[in-house]
Amino acid sequence: MSDQTTPIAPQDENQLIAERREKLKAIRQDQADGKGVAFPNDFKPADHAADLFAAHAGQTPGGLLEQGSVAKVAGRMMLKRVMGRASFATLQDSTGRIQIYIKGEDVGEDVYASFKHWDLGDIVGCEGTLFRTKTGELSIKATQVRMLTKSLRPLPDKFH
Repeated sequence: MSDQTTPIAPQDENQLIAERREKLKAIRQDQADGKGVAFPNDFKPADHAADLFAAHAGQTPGGLLEQGSVAKVAGRMMLKRVMGRASFATLQDSTGRIQIYIKGEDVGEDVYASFKHWDLGDIVGCEGTLFRTKTGELSIKATQVRMLTKSLRPLPDKFH
């Protein structure tokens, strides 16, 4: 047995691309129906992941909540964990990665339902307040989350 994972077969990759094209087609249809914009260009990130980590490195979870720091970031979605009524995702920008926490009550049930269908590799914009999770990881509790660009190709296999 080999320790290496097998790369995605071309037909599997083509199937993934076809599925993502169908999702983009649905987004464009929603745009035609007046429910959103397929590729918005009005989101301007104000923060970068590395800067947020550097600025809030020594703060305790309680101190961070009292401060109520607001962050606005954008990046490629590298990880996504959907857990019922709340989800975590990791966004990677040009400086590093930061975790975002998304709840339907905070961002709206329609946006949260859409988020569940987004794919890894999509470019996402997020705005919210900074907090630390139970494990101590700096995260953003999202008040707004938007897909900025749909990724049509799957992310490359990180082991090859």
